[in-house]
Amino acid sequence: MITPVSYTLAVGAAEGLTPLNAFDNALLAAGIGNVNLLKVTSILPPGATYVEALQIAPGSLVPTAYCTVTSGVPGERIAAAVGVGLSRDSFGVIMEYEGMGTREEAEADVARMLEAAFDWRQMKLDEVRIRGVDYQVKTVGSVVAAAVLWY
Repeated sequence: MITPVSYTLAVGAAEGLTPLNAFDNALLAAGIGNVNLLKVTSILPPGATYVEALQIAPGSLVPTAYCTVTSGVPGERIAAAVGVGLSRDSFGVIMEYEGMGTREEAEADVARMLEAAFDWRQMKLDEVRIRGVDYQVKTVGSVVAAAVLWY
C-alpha cells in the first residue's frame, strides 16, 4: 500500500460570483485549485515530512483533510484553520475548524482539538503545526484550510 510521505498546510480566502466560484477561488489562493482533492479523515502517516509548498501536477488526485466555509452575508467574518499534531514515535493527527470568527479563534480551537485527540489516544503530543485564515465577506466569500498529503 502506498502511503503519503510529505504534507503541507494550505490556506486561502477569496470572493466569487457564486458560492462555488468563491470556493474555487479560495482553493486557487491556497495553491490547491488545480488538483482534485480526495477528502480524507484525520490521520497523518508516520514519518511524513512537512514541506512548505508541494509541487503537484494539475489534475492529480490528492488526499486532503480540509474544511471550508462560504458566506453571502456582506461584512461577516469567516474563518478556517487546520492543524497537525505530531508524536515522535507514531502517526500524527489532523484537526480542522470552520465557522464564523477570526483566524486566531479558529487556530485556538484547532489547538484544543489536537490536545483532546492526543489525550483520547493516550499519545504524547510532541509538536503542533497550525495555519488559519479569516476573511471579511464583501459579497460572496469563502475560506479554506487544508492538510495536503503527497507521495
